Amino acid sequence: MKRLANPYLLLTLTVLFWSGNMVVGRGIRNDIGPLTMAFWRWMIAFALVLPFAWPYWRQQWPLLRQGWKPLTILGLLGVGGYNTFAYLALQQTTATNGALLNSFVPIVTIAISWAFLGKHLSRLQATGVLISLCGALTIVSRGELQVLLHLNLNVGDLWMLLAVFDWALYTIALAWRPAGVHPMLMLATTTAIGLAALAPAYAWELLVQGRHMTLNGQSLAALAYVGIFPSFVGYVFYNRGVAEVGANKASLFIHLMPVFGTILSALILSEVPQWFQYAGIALIFSGIWLTMKK
Repeated sequence: MKRLANPYLLLTLTVLFWSGNMVVGRGIRNDIGPLTMAFWRWMIAFALVLPFAWPYWRQQWPLLRQGWKPLTILGLLGVGGYNTFAYLALQQTTATNGALLNSFVPIVTIAISWAFLGKHLSRLQATGVLISLCGALTIVSRGELQVLLHLNLNVGDLWMLLAVFDWALYTIALAWRPAGVHPMLMLATTTAIGLAALAPAYAWELLVQGRHMTLNGQSLAALAYVGIFPSFVGYVFYNRGVAEVGANKASLFIHLMPVFGTILSALILSEVPQWFQYAGIALIFSGIWLTMKK
């Protein structure tokens, strides 16, 4: 538990869970629709967080009522938006494009912080961000510049770009979350808001599109994973990490997604890592080390 108090460990574990979420979202797309996946993912997370949040409900209700605006924004962005856009993207885009576009989350976060909040990185930190971005691009391009030059963007890529912008805004908006609200109560509240936004979209996919979930062991296991780890545990860890180190540093850990994708592929699929993956991992960790050096 003392180790889990380290914000950098929390952020690293969060990205590990989210890397698995991308793999699951892509692999299960034929059995579960994107809106169905997003809705039931957060319904599971809400059921898990509610018992921890309930004891604080009456005591901290005035704080929730006072901070309803930032909570609504966080719920719509973090719960209703990002994962829904990502699942929609994974219906049509490739894993390479998805990983590449996700690598721009730190850049978008830093750009918004600079443009609207007047926050700046030091020269050393900016260098670290660029080095880690180069590492992420090295992995997803397989060390070949031609892969980046010949990427063909489709509708799925546009959804992923929207997800990237959404997540950057969520990360920055965490700075305005109501002070004094217990983390479990805040997660439960934002999840409830996100579910309220997702419910009509889920009903549309179910009733209008007629897309029903295929119930089997694989789909149920996928829902259990995305509901427990990327949603419940991952968001608790990420929110705590952002509170400790700030939005710019926390978003940098998104560059670890290609790293964990490489590791998971080696462990689960027995794929042997190539030179460009080792080079990309080295660049990413070097960039993060430079950014955290101070």
